[in-house]
Amino acid sequence: MHAVTDADIPVPAAVGEHIATLRKARDLSQRVLARKASISHSLLSKIEVGDRACRPAVAAALAEALGVTLSVLYGQPYAESPGTRQIDQLRSAVRRHRHPAVADVHPRTLAADVHHASRLRAATDYATLLDVLPPLISRAVAHAHDTREPGAWQMLVDVYACAYTIAHRLGYPDLADLVAARQEWAASQAWVPVAQMAAAWTEAGTFQSAGDYLEGLAVTDRALTTWAASGENSVEAVVAAGSLHLRAVTLAARARDEATARHHLVHAKRLAGLLDQSNGDEYRHNLTFGAGNVALHEMAAQIELEKPKRAVTMADGMVGQPPSGLGPTRVGHLHIDAARAHLATGDREEALRSLFRAREAAPQMARIHPMAREVLRVLVSLHRRSKPELTRLAKWAGLHG
Repeated sequence: MHAVTDADIPVPAAVGEHIATLRKARDLSQRVLARKASISHSLLSKIEVGDRACRPAVAAALAEALGVTLSVLYGQPYAESPGTRQIDQLRSAVRRHRHPAVADVHPRTLAADVHHASRLRAATDYATLLDVLPPLISRAVAHAHDTREPGAWQMLVDVYACAYTIAHRLGYPDLADLVAARQEWAASQAWVPVAQMAAAWTEAGTFQSAGDYLEGLAVTDRALTTWAASGENSVEAVVAAGSLHLRAVTLAARARDEATARHHLVHAKRLAGLLDQSNGDEYRHNLTFGAGNVALHEMAAQIELEKPKRAVTMADGMVGQPPSGLGPTRVGHLHIDAARAHLATGDREEALRSLFRAREAAPQMARIHPMAREVLRVLVSLHRRSKPELTRLAKWAGLHG
């Protein structure tokens, strides 16, 4: 067996190549597709050959113009995703929301087990989480039906949040949509504002993943209006409401609505000021909120609004010492967005360093996150024979062959 060299690693078959293949299959020229997607011909050309990263909003516009889902454009699920057996087990557990297949609920340890799953999610340990989720979902469903207590339904909402992360991150949008529907159902049984806001956060995420940013904003607006009417101001409620505002920041930025993004950012900062953040951001019901996460979303919004220099300035102030209280998933996002910003400003060396930092902070997430893969794809395209460390990173991420 010969040693792997740069020549053994072809340019990754990712978004750009998928766009070109789908475009040609529909007998569309680049100019026609660019016009249908309302982007420039030059941008589309660079995306297809791998010289420019495809931002989420651009990918959404191209997917709509081509008549496919974003998951098809991103090539999900990825070849290195878990086997169908594990996903099928998760799908079966989610499907059985009224008659779960479970012999023993173990109610005395259920809360601790749900907490453990939430920590696995926060740590981006998706492999372990995928193993424990199917039986945990079944137990949580059975316990909620047995007791009919709000707290039991809240636990089920939290478990479904973990399942949504798995389905979303591993590239199974149909399963993610099913989980979101189950979470909304469980929240409706709880009649607890926090549970309903957590479910709305997930539901808005399904629209974000599908590129339907305006409908996602409608979901966040409805949930925030309902919360305001409830008068609930516990720490859990503030974390949930603040997280909804941050979801809205991302949605509005991708919709190129800077005024709405700024509006939600102002409210998020106000809510963060209500929290005692001596130990950093709060993590409640699988939602992280506080000044640190607000800063991360503000930086990411600058990228979506095509202001990468501002994003780089913000990233430079956080990369050396990330805000306290942020788990691996949020720190991983920080470095992935920093990589996107540096690539957009032409600093390929720093973009690569940011990807390595993302891998160190959250390896399982960094390996499969669409934006990390997109930055890596472009870097490989531009440097494929001159950066052995880049070749190794691409091979690690499965972007070869």
